[in-house]
Amino acid sequence: MTARILVVDDVPANVKLLEARLVAEYFDVLTAGDGHAALATCEKTPVDLVLLDIMMPGMDGFEVCERLKANSRTAHIPVVMITALDQPSDRVRGLKAGADDFLTKPVNDLQLMSRVKSLVRLKNVSDELRLRAQTAQTIGLQELARVDRPDEPGRVLLVDGRASSQERLTRALKPIADVAVISDPQAALFEAAESSFDLIIVNANFDDYDPLRLCSQLRSLERTRFIPILLVTEQGNDERIVRALELGVTDYIMRPVDPNELVARSLTQIRRKHCNDRLRASVQQTIELAVTDDLTGLHNRRYLENHLKLLIDRATTRGRPLSICITDIDRFKRVNDTYGHDAGDDVLREFANRVRATVRGADLACRFGGEEFVVVMPDTTPEMAAIVAERLRLAVESRGFDIPQAATVLNVTASLGIATLRPDGDTAEALLKRADMALYQAKNGGRNRVVAAAA
Repeated sequence: MTARILVVDDVPANVKLLEARLVAEYFDVLTAGDGHAALATCEKTPVDLVLLDIMMPGMDGFEVCERLKANSRTAHIPVVMITALDQPSDRVRGLKAGADDFLTKPVNDLQLMSRVKSLVRLKNVSDELRLRAQTAQTIGLQELARVDRPDEPGRVLLVDGRASSQERLTRALKPIADVAVISDPQAALFEAAESSFDLIIVNANFDDYDPLRLCSQLRSLERTRFIPILLVTEQGNDERIVRALELGVTDYIMRPVDPNELVARSLTQIRRKHCNDRLRASVQQTIELAVTDDLTGLHNRRYLENHLKLLIDRATTRGRPLSICITDIDRFKRVNDTYGHDAGDDVLREFANRVRATVRGADLACRFGGEEFVVVMPDTTPEMAAIVAERLRLAVESRGFDIPQAATVLNVTASLGIATLRPDGDTAEALLKRADMALYQAKNGGRNRVVAAAA
C-alpha cells in the first residue's frame, strides 16, 4: 500500500519521528510546521491522510480540521489528531470537528500504522466512487453536488452479549439512530445480510466467542462489505485493535464508553455510509444507462474516453504506473459471415464475460467498438500488465464458445496489445495509439498472442 501522508506539528523533533516511522513503511511523507502551511499543502497537493497535532500556535489542530472538512476540495481527506490531550471531551471536540481518529502521545507504533493503513484503504474506496461520479458529471449525467445532503437518521445494529451494556449503548445512540440489538453473533450476521444498516457496533464482551470472527464474516459477505463496523473493546488490548483494523473494522472505542464519544464516532460513520451510498446509487443509476454497452454489459467507448483521462491525471500526479490492454477477437468476421450476426452477438457476450472474470477488481473493462475491447489497469507495471493480458488470452483460447443457434461450439482466439503510461507525460490518445499499434503487431505476427508496445 502506498499513500501520501501529511504530518503537521510545530515541533520539528515530533515531525522527524513520525516521518521516519512512515517512511519505513514506504509512505510518501509531506510535512508542515503550522496550520496555514497544512491547509495550503492540502489545497495544492493530493494528500491521502493528515496526521495533525492539536497544540500549535496561531491556529490549533481543531481549527485546521474544521477548515479542511468545510472545504469541498479537502473534506474527504481523513484526519488523525495526535496530541498529549487525553480527556474524553478533547476527543469529542476533535471528532465533532471532523477528525476520523485520535491518538495520544506517545503514539503506539502498531496502532499508528494500523490506523493509517485502515483509513487509507477507506479513502481509496471513497476516491474511486467520487472519481466515477466525476466522470458522470463530466458527461452531463448528474450533479456531483447532490451527493452531500443534510444528516439523515441512521440504522444501527448493536451486537452485544450483555443486557446491561446493551441498555447503556442503546440509550446513548437513541437521539441519532434507530438501534436493533442482537446478543447472538451468528444471528447478527444473518440480520445484517438481510436488512439495511448504516453502522454495526460489535461489543467485544462475549465470554465464549471471538468478536473478530464476526467482523471478518461481515467483511467477506457482499451484502455487508461496505457497512462501517465500530468495535467496542477494553483498554490496553492493542493486539486486538491492530488485528481488527487489518480485518477491515472501520473504527473502535475503548471501555468505559463515553456516551458523547460514542455518538460522535457513530455519526461520523453513518454520514460516511450515507455519502458513499448516494455516490454508488447515483453512479450506478446514471452511468449504467448512458455509458454501458447494451450487448455486453461492459462500459462503452464514451465512458472509457472520459474516465481514462481522469485515471491518467491521477496516475501522473501521484507518480504511479498505469497500463492498458486492447484486445481484438481474431477472425470475427468469419463468425458473422458463417453463422449470422446473432451468433456473433453470442460470441461477443461470452467474450465480455471472460474479460470480466479475468481482470482484477480495480481494472476498468470496456467494449471499444465492434469486436475490440479495452482494459485499463491502474497501478500496473508493464510486467504485471503482460501477465493479466496473457491470462485473458488463455481464458479465451482454453474453452470453446457455445453457439446455440447453430448447435455448435466455436474455437475462438484473441490478439492483445498493451502499453504503459510514460513518466515524462502522456495523453489518453497517445497511450491508446501505442496499444493499438501493439495489437496490430500481434495480428501481423500470427494472432492469438500478446505484444507490448515499446516504452
